This record gives sequence, structure tokens and C-alpha cells, in this order.
Amino acid sequence: MTQPTLVRRDGHRPRLLDLFSCAGGAAMGYNRAGFEVTGIDIADRPNYPFAFHQADALAYLVALIATGEIRRYAAVHASPPCQAGCALTVGTNASRGWGRDHVQLIPELRALLDETGLPYVIGRPNGKAPVRADLRLCGEMFGLDVLRHRVFELGGGWTVPQPAHPKHRGYVRGYRHGVYRDGPYVAAYGAGGGKATIPEMQAAMGITWTDVREELTEAIPPAYTELIGAARIVAMRAVAA
Repeated sequence: MTQPTLVRRDGHRPRLLDLFSCAGGAAMGYNRAGFEVTGIDIADRPNYPFAFHQADALAYLVALIATGEIRRYAAVHASPPCQAGCALTVGTNASRGWGRDHVQLIPELRALLDETGLPYVIGRPNGKAPVRADLRLCGEMFGLDVLRHRVFELGGGWTVPQPAHPKHRGYVRGYRHGVYRDGPYVAAYGAGGGKATIPEMQAAMGITWTDVREELTEAIPPAYTELIGAARIVAMRAVAA
């Protein structure tokens, strides 16, 4: 998918903040759509392909809002961790009275993103609550060899057309409940039991810049966010026209 780039008056692409960035699967899609991306992750991500800062994502966002530097960005993407026990910063956020447990993460994140006044995206694995499902994407929509169902909440008053969900072509290859099935899709999570190898995951998702299994198993295929980013660029053009 090739989209013309919306250029700011200073000659640069619009900036997008990529929170909980991992190794940059989402970032690559936004970059291809026309954004200049900056990633934030609590873990060091030397394979991240764009500008990167190692920091607690929520604390970093709080600081950007407090200093007004958030206005450098045109949009925000967030892919918060889906497991319990993720690291969150106390201090400034705690003073706001927000909880620190897993259940409270999405409401806290959403409140901060609403405070930015920017259009934003929260991406989550399918079925993970509480998050609104304004958009549902599957690898089959993009001809990928991985299903990787994801839901996306779109904040700030904008939409992305929902692609049709084609019928799956078969099973995900591997063992499930002790039964092995072959199929056209690889299992890009975990290890053993017929799960995909690192080269298979790279090829299935179109992510070639990292060979770290943990990063690949958590990654959003760039095709997903290229679609989302292209829709955001179109919306920005409409406002600027």
C-alpha cells in the first residue's frame, strides 16, 4: 500500500508517538503510511527501527502533557501489555488517584490520551477487555500467513473503514489440546508444539528487522497500522483542505 505523504509546513512528516512500542511492528506500518515515528518502551529495544526512548510509557506521556511537548505530535498509538503485573510508574500518576493494577491500566491510559486532545489508537489482542473495538483486523485481510486477530479503539473522533473479514483458509499449524493440525497459518506465539520458527514468524508478519522471539510474538503486523495510518493521513488532509 503506497500513500502520498502529508508534509508539515517545516517540510517534515507528521509525528506519531508509539507507546509500549516493543520492537516496532506497529511503528513500521505508520512509517509506511507517512508518519515520523518515535517509540517508547520500558525495555531497551535495540532493534526498534526509528527514534526510541527507553522509559515507562505512561510516565513519559504524563511528562509530555505537563510540558506541552505533546503538541509536537499529530497522533498517538498505544499497545499496552496484555499480561498482569506490567510495570507502571507511581509518583505523578498515583497523585491523580488512579489505581496501579492491570484492570485499571486501560482506563488510566485512555484518560491520559483524552487529555492530549490528539487522535489516538489503542491496540489489543482480540478478547482482551476493557477496550472498545472500533476496528477488528486479521492477517487474512492482508494475505498474511498468520491470523493475529487484533482490536483497535480509535479515540479523538475519527474512524477507519472496517475491512471485510475473509473466511479463514484452514487451521493454524501446530498442536492444540494434544491434537496436531496442519494449515496455512503459523502460530506466532510461544515455543514448541509446532509453533512457528523465528524465520517463519518474520516472513508471516513482514517483520525482518528483529529476530528476538519475544518481540515477534508480541508484534502487530505492519500491514495493520499501515491501513490505520493511511486513514489518519486522509483525515488530516481533509481537515487541512
